[in-house]
Amino acid sequence: MKKQNILILLALAITIVACSSKQYTVTRATSAKIAIDASKEELADKNYETYLQPVKQKIDTEMNIVIGQAAETMKAHAPESLLSNFSADVYKLSATEYLKQPVDIGIVNLGGLRTEIPAGNITIRTVFELMPFENELVILWLKGDKLDELLQFFAKVGGEGVSGIRMTIANNKAVDITINGQALDADKLYSIATNDYLAGGNDKMGQLAMYEKRVNTGIKVRNMLLDYIKNQTKKGNIIQSKLDGRIALIP
Repeated sequence: MKKQNILILLALAITIVACSSKQYTVTRATSAKIAIDASKEELADKNYETYLQPVKQKIDTEMNIVIGQAAETMKAHAPESLLSNFSADVYKLSATEYLKQPVDIGIVNLGGLRTEIPAGNITIRTVFELMPFENELVILWLKGDKLDELLQFFAKVGGEGVSGIRMTIANNKAVDITINGQALDADKLYSIATNDYLAGGNDKMGQLAMYEKRVNTGIKVRNMLLDYIKNQTKKGNIIQSKLDGRIALIP
Protein backbone atom coordinates (compact mmCIF):
# COMPACT_ATOMS: atom_id res chain seq x y z
CA MET A 1 0.00 0.00 0.00
CA LYS A 2 2.88 2.38 0.82
CA LYS A 3 4.38 1.86 -2.64
CA GLN A 4 1.04 2.64 -4.29
CA ASN A 5 0.67 5.79 -2.17
CA ILE A 6 4.12 6.98 -3.23
CA LEU A 7 3.28 6.43 -6.90
CA ILE A 8 0.02 8.35 -6.52
CA LEU A 9 1.79 11.25 -4.81
CA LEU A 10 4.48 11.28 -7.51
CA ALA A 11 1.90 11.34 -10.30
CA LEU A 12 0.04 14.17 -8.51
CA ALA A 13 3.25 16.17 -8.13
CA ILE A 14 4.07 15.79 -11.84
CA THR A 15 0.55 16.91 -12.75
CA ILE A 16 0.80 20.00 -10.54
CA VAL A 17 4.20 20.96 -11.97
CA ALA A 18 2.99 20.43 -15.54
CA CYS A 19 -0.11 22.53 -14.96
CA SER A 20 1.83 25.33 -13.31
CA SER A 21 4.64 25.53 -15.91
CA LYS A 22 4.93 28.92 -17.59
CA GLN A 23 3.84 29.44 -21.18
CA TYR A 24 6.00 31.77 -23.25
CA THR A 25 4.92 33.71 -26.32
CA VAL A 26 6.87 36.00 -28.62
CA THR A 27 5.78 39.59 -28.03
CA ARG A 28 8.40 41.39 -30.06
CA ALA A 29 11.08 40.50 -32.61
CA THR A 30 13.68 42.62 -34.36
CA SER A 31 16.21 41.92 -37.05
CA ALA A 32 19.19 43.64 -38.59
CA LYS A 33 21.00 43.20 -41.88
CA ILE A 34 24.69 42.42 -41.41
CA ALA A 35 26.77 43.06 -44.50
CA ILE A 36 29.35 40.39 -45.27
CA ASP A 37 31.91 42.48 -47.12
CA ALA A 38 35.42 43.95 -46.85
CA SER A 39 34.46 45.71 -43.61
CA LYS A 40 34.34 42.30 -41.88
CA GLU A 41 37.73 41.20 -43.20
CA GLU A 42 39.42 41.66 -39.82
CA LEU A 43 37.03 39.10 -38.31
CA ALA A 44 37.94 36.42 -40.83
CA ASP A 45 39.68 33.24 -39.73
CA LYS A 46 42.96 33.48 -41.65
CA ASN A 47 43.74 29.77 -41.33
CA TYR A 48 40.33 28.89 -42.73
CA GLU A 49 40.77 31.39 -45.55
CA THR A 50 44.05 29.73 -46.48
CA TYR A 51 42.38 26.31 -46.39
CA LEU A 52 39.55 27.47 -48.65
CA GLN A 53 41.68 29.43 -51.11
CA PRO A 54 42.21 26.56 -53.63
CA VAL A 55 38.47 25.85 -53.64
CA LYS A 56 37.69 29.55 -54.10
CA GLN A 57 40.10 29.83 -57.01
CA LYS A 58 38.50 26.87 -58.75
CA ILE A 59 34.97 28.21 -58.23
CA ASP A 60 35.99 31.71 -59.37
CA THR A 61 37.51 30.28 -62.53
CA GLU A 62 34.27 28.49 -63.39
CA MET A 63 31.94 31.31 -62.32
CA ASN A 64 33.82 33.96 -64.30
CA ILE A 65 33.39 32.18 -67.64
CA VAL A 66 31.75 34.54 -70.15
CA ILE A 67 28.72 32.96 -71.82
CA GLY A 68 27.24 35.91 -73.65
CA GLN A 69 26.96 39.65 -74.20
CA ALA A 70 24.19 41.96 -72.99
CA ALA A 71 23.31 44.85 -75.28
CA GLU A 72 22.49 47.08 -72.30
CA THR A 73 21.99 46.89 -68.56
CA MET A 74 18.75 45.13 -67.66
CA LYS A 75 17.09 45.81 -64.32
CA ALA A 76 13.79 44.68 -62.78
CA HIS A 77 11.11 47.16 -61.81
CA ALA A 78 7.38 47.82 -62.24
CA PRO A 79 5.24 48.15 -64.26
CA GLU A 80 7.48 46.45 -66.84
CA SER A 81 11.23 46.33 -67.25
CA LEU A 82 13.92 45.02 -69.55
CA LEU A 83 14.89 42.27 -67.11
CA SER A 84 11.38 41.09 -66.21
CA ASN A 85 10.33 41.09 -69.88
CA PHE A 86 13.45 39.13 -70.82
CA SER A 87 12.94 36.59 -68.03
CA ALA A 88 9.23 36.06 -68.67
CA ASP A 89 9.90 35.63 -72.39
CA VAL A 90 12.53 32.96 -71.66
CA TYR A 91 10.09 31.15 -69.35
CA LYS A 92 7.44 31.10 -72.08
CA LEU A 93 9.87 30.03 -74.80
CA SER A 94 11.46 27.28 -72.69
CA ALA A 95 8.06 25.89 -71.68
CA THR A 96 6.97 25.90 -75.32
CA GLU A 97 10.09 23.95 -76.28
CA TYR A 98 9.49 21.49 -73.43
CA LEU A 99 5.86 20.80 -74.37
CA LYS A 100 6.54 21.03 -78.10
CA GLN A 101 3.44 23.18 -78.37
CA PRO A 102 2.77 26.88 -77.74
CA VAL A 103 2.47 28.06 -74.15
CA ASP A 104 0.25 31.11 -73.71
CA ILE A 105 1.88 33.03 -70.88
CA GLY A 106 5.08 33.48 -68.90
CA ILE A 107 4.96 34.86 -65.34
CA VAL A 108 7.85 35.80 -63.04
CA ASN A 109 7.87 37.78 -59.80
CA LEU A 110 10.00 40.91 -59.70
CA GLY A 111 11.21 39.98 -56.22
CA GLY A 112 12.68 36.75 -57.55
CA LEU A 113 15.10 38.61 -59.84
CA ARG A 114 17.85 39.29 -57.33
CA THR A 115 20.26 41.42 -59.33
CA GLU A 116 20.64 43.15 -62.69
CA ILE A 117 22.33 41.95 -65.84
CA PRO A 118 24.92 44.61 -66.64
CA ALA A 119 25.79 45.67 -70.17
CA GLY A 120 28.69 43.73 -71.68
CA ASN A 121 29.95 40.35 -70.56
CA ILE A 122 27.45 37.94 -69.04
CA THR A 123 29.20 35.40 -66.84
CA ILE A 124 27.95 32.26 -65.15
CA ARG A 125 28.28 34.20 -61.89
CA THR A 126 25.84 36.82 -63.20
CA VAL A 127 23.14 34.20 -63.72
CA PHE A 128 23.78 32.58 -60.33
CA GLU A 129 23.44 35.98 -58.66
CA LEU A 130 20.28 36.71 -60.65
CA MET A 131 18.74 33.35 -59.73
CA PRO A 132 20.35 32.05 -56.51
CA PHE A 133 17.43 29.73 -55.75
CA GLU A 134 16.79 26.11 -56.73
CA ASN A 135 13.44 26.95 -58.34
CA GLU A 136 12.21 24.84 -61.25
CA LEU A 137 10.20 25.59 -64.36
CA VAL A 138 6.55 24.62 -63.98
CA ILE A 139 3.75 24.67 -66.55
CA LEU A 140 0.20 24.98 -65.32
CA TRP A 141 -3.24 25.51 -66.80
CA LEU A 142 -5.42 28.19 -65.23
CA LYS A 143 -8.99 29.23 -66.03
CA GLY A 144 -9.48 32.71 -67.38
CA ASP A 145 -11.49 33.94 -64.41
CA LYS A 146 -8.64 33.03 -62.04
CA LEU A 147 -6.13 34.60 -64.42
CA ASP A 148 -8.16 37.80 -64.37
CA GLU A 149 -8.07 37.79 -60.55
CA LEU A 150 -4.29 37.36 -60.68
CA LEU A 151 -3.86 40.23 -63.11
CA GLN A 152 -6.04 42.43 -60.89
CA PHE A 153 -3.56 41.69 -58.11
CA PHE A 154 -0.69 42.61 -60.44
CA ALA A 155 -2.43 45.92 -61.09
CA LYS A 156 -2.68 46.65 -57.37
CA VAL A 157 1.04 46.08 -56.82
CA GLY A 158 1.99 48.06 -59.93
CA GLY A 159 2.96 45.16 -62.22
CA GLU A 160 4.94 41.91 -62.36
CA GLY A 161 6.95 40.11 -65.04
CA VAL A 162 4.71 38.81 -67.81
CA SER A 163 4.97 37.46 -71.34
CA GLY A 164 2.09 36.88 -73.76
CA ILE A 165 -0.04 39.37 -71.84
CA ARG A 166 -0.89 42.97 -72.57
CA MET A 167 -2.83 45.07 -70.10
CA THR A 168 -3.31 48.58 -68.83
CA ILE A 169 -3.32 49.58 -65.17
CA ALA A 170 -5.89 52.29 -64.49
CA ASN A 171 -7.00 53.22 -60.96
CA ASN A 172 -5.21 50.13 -59.63
CA LYS A 173 -7.26 47.87 -61.91
CA ALA A 174 -6.20 45.77 -64.90
CA VAL A 175 -8.17 46.72 -68.01
CA ASP A 176 -7.91 46.03 -71.75
CA ILE A 177 -6.39 42.61 -71.02
CA THR A 178 -5.36 40.52 -74.02
CA ILE A 179 -3.60 37.18 -74.22
CA ASN A 180 -1.51 36.89 -77.38
CA GLY A 181 -3.71 39.47 -79.07
CA GLN A 182 -7.06 38.00 -77.99
CA ALA A 183 -9.33 39.37 -75.27
CA LEU A 184 -9.14 37.44 -72.00
CA ASP A 185 -11.80 34.71 -71.94
CA ALA A 186 -13.03 33.91 -68.41
CA ASP A 187 -13.94 30.34 -69.42
CA LYS A 188 -10.80 29.44 -71.34
CA LEU A 189 -7.89 27.42 -69.97
CA TYR A 190 -4.57 29.21 -70.37
CA SER A 191 -1.17 27.54 -70.18
CA ILE A 192 1.30 29.41 -67.98
CA ALA A 193 5.05 29.01 -67.61
CA THR A 194 6.24 29.97 -64.13
CA ASN A 195 8.32 28.54 -61.30
CA ASP A 196 7.42 26.07 -58.58
CA TYR A 197 7.53 28.76 -55.89
CA LEU A 198 4.82 30.84 -57.56
CA ALA A 199 2.89 27.73 -58.63
CA GLY A 200 2.47 27.03 -54.92
CA GLY A 201 0.58 30.30 -54.55
CA ASN A 202 3.47 32.12 -52.90
CA ASP A 203 4.29 35.83 -53.13
CA LYS A 204 0.54 36.46 -52.74
CA MET A 205 -0.18 34.81 -56.12
CA GLY A 206 -2.69 32.37 -54.67
CA GLN A 207 -4.59 32.07 -57.96
CA LEU A 208 -1.66 30.18 -59.50
CA ALA A 209 -2.24 27.38 -57.00
CA MET A 210 -5.82 27.02 -58.29
CA TYR A 211 -4.66 25.38 -61.52
CA GLU A 212 -6.60 22.75 -63.41
CA LYS A 213 -3.46 20.89 -64.43
CA ARG A 214 0.25 21.13 -63.63
CA VAL A 215 3.43 19.76 -65.21
CA ASN A 216 6.69 19.77 -63.28
CA THR A 217 9.48 19.92 -65.86
CA GLY A 218 12.36 19.28 -63.45
CA ILE A 219 14.31 22.05 -65.23
CA LYS A 220 16.11 24.44 -62.90
CA VAL A 221 15.28 28.04 -63.78
CA ARG A 222 18.95 28.94 -63.44
CA ASN A 223 19.95 26.26 -65.93
CA MET A 224 17.15 27.35 -68.24
CA LEU A 225 18.57 30.89 -68.32
CA LEU A 226 22.15 29.66 -68.73
CA ASP A 227 21.17 27.42 -71.64
CA TYR A 228 19.20 30.19 -73.35
CA ILE A 229 22.10 32.66 -73.15
CA LYS A 230 24.62 30.07 -74.34
CA ASN A 231 22.42 29.02 -77.27
CA GLN A 232 21.85 32.60 -78.35
CA THR A 233 25.59 33.23 -78.17
CA LYS A 234 26.29 30.20 -80.36
CA LYS A 235 23.92 31.69 -82.93
CA GLY A 236 25.87 34.93 -82.84
CA ASN A 237 23.14 36.85 -81.06
CA ILE A 238 23.56 39.32 -78.22
CA ILE A 239 21.18 39.25 -75.26
CA GLN A 240 18.72 42.08 -75.36
CA SER A 241 15.22 43.02 -74.30
CA LYS A 242 12.80 45.84 -74.94
CA LEU A 243 9.96 47.72 -73.32
CA ASP A 244 6.98 47.04 -75.56
CA GLY A 245 4.06 48.32 -73.52
CA ARG A 246 2.89 44.91 -72.34
CA ILE A 247 1.95 46.61 -69.08
CA ALA A 248 0.91 50.21 -69.58
CA LEU A 249 0.24 52.52 -66.65
CA ILE A 250 -2.27 55.34 -66.68
CA PRO A 251 -1.42 57.73 -63.79
